[in-house]
Amino acid sequence: MAGGLVALLDDVAVLARAAAASIDDIGAAAGRASIKAAGVVVDDTAVTPQYVHGLNADRELPIIRKIALGSLRNKLLIILPAILLLSQFLPWLLTPILMLGGAYLCYEGVEKIWHKVSGHAEAHASVEEAMPDEKTIVSGAVRTDFILSAEIMVISLNEVASEAFVSRAIILIVVALGITVLVYGVVGLIVKMDDVGLSLSQKSAKGLAAFGRALVKGMPKLLTALTVVGTAAMLWVGGHIILLGTDELGFSPIYDLVHHLEEAAHDATGALGGVVGWIVNTVGSAILGLAVGAVVVTVMNLTVHRNKDGAPSH
Repeated sequence: MAGGLVALLDDVAVLARAAAASIDDIGAAAGRASIKAAGVVVDDTAVTPQYVHGLNADRELPIIRKIALGSLRNKLLIILPAILLLSQFLPWLLTPILMLGGAYLCYEGVEKIWHKVSGHAEAHASVEEAMPDEKTIVSGAVRTDFILSAEIMVISLNEVASEAFVSRAIILIVVALGITVLVYGVVGLIVKMDDVGLSLSQKSAKGLAAFGRALVKGMPKLLTALTVVGTAAMLWVGGHIILLGTDELGFSPIYDLVHHLEEAAHDATGALGGVVGWIVNTVGSAILGLAVGAVVVTVMNLTVHRNKDGAPSH
């Protein structure tokens, strides 16, 4: 009896270790997948605060909560089942779909730059300031989130495509939950930072008051920095996706060029070779992203956007 109990406890211990290892593997895979989607995550974090700009302070967090729930529904109820079925039955479509998503990221990045340098950003901002009702704000934000969430999930799926179906599903659920909590938690902190700063600035303690004023003054700079980092990350991630995709589809000259430059930089810089090589690869990917984005923006301006402005298309 005692021997059977010991054997049972041994079996339980083995199962527990296997379960722990499996959880560790899932966590590590989810972490790798999330890192690959970093460019879209940063952009998502930079975009969302704009939806509550100008609203009453007491409505900011409730609206962000509604957008976050909409984002979870997008990821878990629509995008996740679709990409899991796709990866199971039509895996060869993943690379072209991922490249289309990468091209969209490049387009978004270049369009942001174009709006900034052409002065269109100010006109766009003035339209945004005419705030619609909360339901319209939430539905618009959730529609935008759908595109970004789809890209996050497809990028993440590509990182775990070799996993078994159930593991793949669990990892993507972890990614969906983790990234949504991260993005909208940070967004909540960002939009309340000025309120916290304003409250602290009214304290009698000079140190707290000074810190509060710094928070209030720093908010616009933080949002600007997020936008710049998000735009750069979109070009880098989008370009890198296209770079790898073209090589996987059999067109290797661009990939070979970047890879050759990366190896040359790695070999020429000794102990810093890994970092310098990564920087070269990142810059090469961003340049490719900039070129692809410029082509897409040009095509869109000559077709879709031109039609919206009432001009005839050719």
